[in-house]
Amino acid sequence: MPHEFELRKQVTLQATPEQVWEAIATGPGADSWFMGRNEIEPRVGGSARQYFGDFPPSEATVTAWEPARRFAFRSPESPEGLFMAFEYLIEGRGQGTTVLRLVQSGVLGDDWEGEYDALRRGWDLYLHSLGQYLAHFPGRTATVVFGARPSAGGAEPAWEVLERGLGLAGPVSAGDRVRLTPEGLPPVEGVADYVAPGFLGVRTGDALYRFILGMHDTLVIGHHLFAPADAEESEHAWQAWLGKLA
Repeated sequence: MPHEFELRKQVTLQATPEQVWEAIATGPGADSWFMGRNEIEPRVGGSARQYFGDFPPSEATVTAWEPARRFAFRSPESPEGLFMAFEYLIEGRGQGTTVLRLVQSGVLGDDWEGEYDALRRGWDLYLHSLGQYLAHFPGRTATVVFGARPSAGGAEPAWEVLERGLGLAGPVSAGDRVRLTPEGLPPVEGVADYVAPGFLGVRTGDALYRFILGMHDTLVIGHHLFAPADAEESEHAWQAWLGKLA
């Protein structure tokens, strides 16, 4: 049955309120750290869309637009009464730092506990990615690479399949230098900037690579490439790699 929820997160960022605003309230900014490709119409009542590969876009309406202070949007309500609402509150703290508060609320469906846990853990990764973007790639715009593979139903845990496919020989800790060798793609060499159960983030000199174990053992990639890249070609190559994981 439907279940109301509210999720709150807070992060301190090494950036000005204006920089944080550009990162969260514009399409190119959100593309550089958040999920999918983003389009945001800059006004109350404007549209906010997210695109994930070939899936239909996720639609929302901007409900608050106060530059460098407050940004909010809300999805339409489904026939079952399900919806999502997001609110970002920005507060400058001086010396080039800003506190960002996130409130996500709405109504989830029958599997609400699993969905809530996925949202809670996912935001930890994405807010960390926001901090990495503002610290290492400020003012730059990323090419987004999204891919997903539903559970293949094998006996081996999906995350172990992904780690083997990346050429990882053992456990990785945050701060480790790593070299990923996905078959059919150029090697990725960088720092493991985010490590948690079901999550791996690797930062290179020109990209943020993100690997996620989603609900029902779905494997997800969400990369942000800051060097010139062909979006369609890159996405096709990574999706093909996901499809070949045994």
